[in-house]
Amino acid sequence: MASFDTQEHQHIRYNPLKADWVLVSPHRMKRPWKGQVEKPEENSIPRFDPNNPLCPGVTRSNGQITPNYESTYVFTNDFPALLEEGPDYESHDNPLFRCASAKGTCKVMCFHPHSDLTLPLMTPSEIRAVIDMWVEIYADLGKKYDWVQIFENRGAVMGCSNPHPHCQVWASSFMPNEPAIKDRTQREYYQKHKVPMLVDYVKQEISKRTERVLLENESWVWLVPYWAVWPYETMLLPKRHVPSLTDLTDAEKTALADIMKKLLTKYDNLFEVSFPYSMGWHGAPTGSKASQDNNHWQLHALYFPPLLRSATVKKFMVGYEMLAQAQRDLTAEQAAQKLRDLPDFHYKLQSGEK
Repeated sequence: MASFDTQEHQHIRYNPLKADWVLVSPHRMKRPWKGQVEKPEENSIPRFDPNNPLCPGVTRSNGQITPNYESTYVFTNDFPALLEEGPDYESHDNPLFRCASAKGTCKVMCFHPHSDLTLPLMTPSEIRAVIDMWVEIYADLGKKYDWVQIFENRGAVMGCSNPHPHCQVWASSFMPNEPAIKDRTQREYYQKHKVPMLVDYVKQEISKRTERVLLENESWVWLVPYWAVWPYETMLLPKRHVPSLTDLTDAEKTALADIMKKLLTKYDNLFEVSFPYSMGWHGAPTGSKASQDNNHWQLHALYFPPLLRSATVKKFMVGYEMLAQAQRDLTAEQAAQKLRDLPDFHYKLQSGEK
């Protein structure tokens, strides 16, 4: 009987943030693929498109004109999932048919006026402007709402229908499911160990288990989490205890812009494509929940890319994943090694593209 090897043999890994497990099956990477393939991402995106509502000076579907912005630009989503006003729901006692009022607002944030740019092709100072606006929006909406979710869906395969560098910010009167679970698990860990879970986790990853660490600078660590589900899922964390975006120092924001450019460049270089992903920030809750003790929280960004084997073959979350639990083939350590070995210089710039 061969000795157990996590890079060869199937096993399950525990995610302490979500209190669940992922099945890891590295031997499945050897199987042939005859399933669906995705269309390659469009490469010829114009810098300005008069029909693109996110471009400066273009009239949107509601008749409003997007101003001639030169850096970042934020506006209320023309088709929001959450509205600020609405009648309150009178709750009932039936535990099988519970309902509650939901209020909030949805913002769209453009990173740059040029449609043909993405974050890894922007300069560090331009990325820093994006970070500054994230902090400003988080602080502003956090005065009224209990949760502020900043997220970016990049690429058509992730449902992004607009090829313009942008993200969304949804603020809600309630704590959504994912952060609510993390609030509980991090609080329990803090109460038991007297240190925030992710502060402890980062310390161990960079000092004892460096096989999953991809990049680090004076303030930040980018790694593939031990419990990753998506093939090239990664997590970006500060080295010191930082509960939320508003707690970042000026130097940490500058260092964040630097490491973001490098990490997203590596993503694009993996399959030499504008790498699709969904990403978002998780930090301490806001609004009425900001007054409670949130020292158990540690700020972190999550990147969930769907691509598995190439620019056209993605990971599907179906069947077993929907009915049983998450499953992955490529191990976290194998994914980290592939990303770590990639060049830091963007392939488009290497080939002379602008």
